[in-house]
Amino acid sequence: MIELSENISEYIRSLFGEEFLEKYRTFITTDYIPYVRIPGNTEEQKIITSKLKNYGIKLAKVENVPNAYSVLAGSDIIGKTLEHALGKYYIQSLSSMIPPLVLNPTSENRTIDLCAAPGSKATQLSELMENNGTLYVNEPSIGRTKALAHNLDKLNILNAGMLTSKGELISKYFNNYFDKILIDAPCTGLGIVQKKQEVSNWWSVNHAVALSDTQFKLLVSGIKSAKIGAEIVYSTCTLTFEENELIVDKILKKYPVELVDIELPVKSHPGFTEYMGVKLNPAVAKTRRIIPWEVNSEGFFIAKFIKTGETIPSKKAEIKRAELTFINWKNKNIKPYIEELSDWYGIDIKVLQNYKYLFKKNEFQFINSRWFADNLSIFARSGLKLGKLDKHGQIVLHTLGAQALQKEITKNIVELSSKEELKIYLSGSTIKTFTDIEPKGRKVVKYNGEILGSAIATREGLKSQFPRALRTAEILF
Repeated sequence: MIELSENISEYIRSLFGEEFLEKYRTFITTDYIPYVRIPGNTEEQKIITSKLKNYGIKLAKVENVPNAYSVLAGSDIIGKTLEHALGKYYIQSLSSMIPPLVLNPTSENRTIDLCAAPGSKATQLSELMENNGTLYVNEPSIGRTKALAHNLDKLNILNAGMLTSKGELISKYFNNYFDKILIDAPCTGLGIVQKKQEVSNWWSVNHAVALSDTQFKLLVSGIKSAKIGAEIVYSTCTLTFEENELIVDKILKKYPVELVDIELPVKSHPGFTEYMGVKLNPAVAKTRRIIPWEVNSEGFFIAKFIKTGETIPSKKAEIKRAELTFINWKNKNIKPYIEELSDWYGIDIKVLQNYKYLFKKNEFQFINSRWFADNLSIFARSGLKLGKLDKHGQIVLHTLGAQALQKEITKNIVELSSKEELKIYLSGSTIKTFTDIEPKGRKVVKYNGEILGSAIATREGLKSQFPRALRTAEILF
């Protein structure tokens, strides 16, 4: 049982009352309900839910929240399936899915997720954009960028470039630039104590006040980097006034933005317009609070702004010009390899024309053709790995490239027939029963209807090219 700290108890009691506190205490002692987001159309989602049934995992569709399912049974193994390892679904709280839906970007919008790790909302934004157009995802913490990059790869995100700047400084690189901005700010987490009990050990009002300064700067940076008419969504997973309504009220006083009325697909309440006897801007009522026990998920605060006027630009940061950039497939340095890729793997050349390519040190990356960046030097990475040249100068498809293009690959496919072969492949080893494959050389590997990745057929067998970075997850066989 979670022992709620006196700091939290007193804060909630003083601002929300004894009844709210008792409901809060009761809720955080109940079992946490996981949710998953399954990208794709209705038929694709049915296939995944059917496969999960074979593990003993039972899901229930959440009304009004696209692609959201609650986990009714099998929560202990929901993160250990092959489908999860291949990015066929994403484990994400229900409340966490709401801010991207409120922002609702399309492939026509230049979009940024300012605080993107570990990638829950970033990959959802990409999904809403149909994995097309221009998405930037930003995360300054080196440890957290690894998780973000892993999830971008696992879900085969082809419209994202990753930045590693402090979010508070992003307007030094981008002024009057973005159409849609998500700022899911780091917070004191009073909405997630049920899942993260350690919050109760360190939480204090002083911590909330200190963190609110960073949150305010993040929001200011987002506003300055936005175009006039752009939409900015600010969200937290905490219940405090200091990190929510008070920040919104302060922003309304100092910057040319207006709050937008929003309707959430889950139960919510208007933001408060008074704090300890002090009246706030009446428009703050347009913000929304999600109460944990009313949705069986996390507590959240969400505000949506529209930028209505010019802001004073931040001092522009000086950055070097990148030597390389993504180029059209027709470029003479790229075209022969793309045509070879099309011929060997049976991919319609028209499909490959929908991407731009970066060729560096015998390795290829690719990204959708509509993605845009003025200068790649600020990006830690962009797009996905497509492949690399072997010692014969032939392009070998990378596993991520194979996964991303799997619906288009029609040639040189090897089908695995047993779980033992699957296990060997995912470990990065050689399946020695496949010695008679002809022609030898580059292959893609399929199992149970899904392309797993790439491989090389040799006289010794089928040598797995499944990346070490994707072998970290525990998978049930």
